[in-house]
Amino acid sequence: MAQIFDRSSNALARMSLVLTGFIIIALGVTLDTLQRSPWVTRQGQRADQPVPFSHKHHVQGLGLQCQYCHVSVEKSSYAGIPPTRTCMNCHAQIWTNADLLEPVRQSWATGQSIVWTKVHDLPDYVYFNHEIHVNKGMGCSSCHGRVDEMPIMYQQNTLQMEWCLNCHRNPGKNIRPTSEIYNMAWKGASELNPVWCAAADKKTGTPTAQSVTCTTSDPSSSGGDPQLASLKLSPALFAQAQMPAQVSDTPATMLPASSLHYTKFTSQEALGGFLIEHYNIRSSRELSSCEVCHR
Repeated sequence: MAQIFDRSSNALARMSLVLTGFIIIALGVTLDTLQRSPWVTRQGQRADQPVPFSHKHHVQGLGLQCQYCHVSVEKSSYAGIPPTRTCMNCHAQIWTNADLLEPVRQSWATGQSIVWTKVHDLPDYVYFNHEIHVNKGMGCSSCHGRVDEMPIMYQQNTLQMEWCLNCHRNPGKNIRPTSEIYNMAWKGASELNPVWCAAADKKTGTPTAQSVTCTTSDPSSSGGDPQLASLKLSPALFAQAQMPAQVSDTPATMLPASSLHYTKFTSQEALGGFLIEHYNIRSSRELSSCEVCHR
């Protein structure tokens, strides 16, 4: 073969193999970066909507609760999109002639639903249950970001499988008392903002999360029982839930504070570990069936 190929061909062959390897690696890195980029995940993209609804105005400005519009978030697999009737509860009396709200008035007059563009759109094969996450201490802002600061709604996180698995491998970093689910400003327990929690005996037929009482005020120096609250407060107890300095996640039938042993938590890791244990949250090793998330 020496008569056909020059001696330098060996060097060229080796160089071409090395170059091919570099090209394959570069292509893989490029595709991986592209797959994680907002161009694919749609992070930060503001979708065009028939009505430019501002969560910042309605949540932060007017103080509307998440459940007022997303009525099924605590008891269904989906949060739900409010019907036109919900909008007209207010806008039948205020901003009745605003041009931006013409699609709402048209929908109300014709009975045709407004076609919203879904922002957090998971693949069809993914099964995500809002109810179990909300009732097990996962806050709205953990997945959706600071919705109360978004004039136009956008997707803050990737919602890719890797992102979900990172939370399920260590849910303690995100879990919180269930009374803080709708608190967008929740930062977790810390030295400057400690949290006191106590656990009572679990009752049959009662969600495990409701056996835990948490407060941001030291129960030993508060001079009275800490505020008792839950995700589903009765109207008679709603007025008692307006004390911003105290939070908890237990029903009104819970034992008085004097009979509970409170533990002080100054780190989110410690608080998360306590809540995981008492909320009976399964670890990633216990989620052995793919059908938990995939259908």
